[in-house]
Amino acid sequence: MYNHSYELIFSFAGLLEPPQPIGPGPGGLRLIFPVVSGEVDGPRLRGKVLPGGADWLTGRRDGVGILDVRMTIESHDGALIYCAYTGVGDMGEDGYEKALRGELPAVLKLRTMPRFETAHPAYEWMNRIQCVGIGEAVPAELKVGYDVYAIR
Repeated sequence: MYNHSYELIFSFAGLLEPPQPIGPGPGGLRLIFPVVSGEVDGPRLRGKVLPGGADWLTGRRDGVGILDVRMTIESHDGALIYCAYTGVGDMGEDGYEKALRGELPAVLKLRTMPRFETAHPAYEWMNRIQCVGIGEAVPAELKVGYDVYAIR
């Protein structure tokens, strides 16, 4: 049908702060997870995640968590790269009710769609790609990790 492939860009491993529970609102249960630190390592990008990013997670009543993540990556050679993505994490059918009680799943599978922006000449190719991210979060340990693939 269509000719496409996937190329691994990097793997990400990060640490989060405990969530800031905004509470249930019109769109669902809002939990903000600030990103403390992180490392990216792969065939196309190596570096670290700078402080200041976060996941503005919205837990829907059906147990699906809608991710809204923004962060800055600093490459090993000093380039700053803005990363933003949305995605989903399935908290289980009773995940919303459990999250209201402060009970998060042991493991949360994550599926994301990262995009990047940079002005650095060596990484301008990242402005042109659409990626998919596949990974998981371990809320009790405040850890998150995933692999990021460019769709070719």
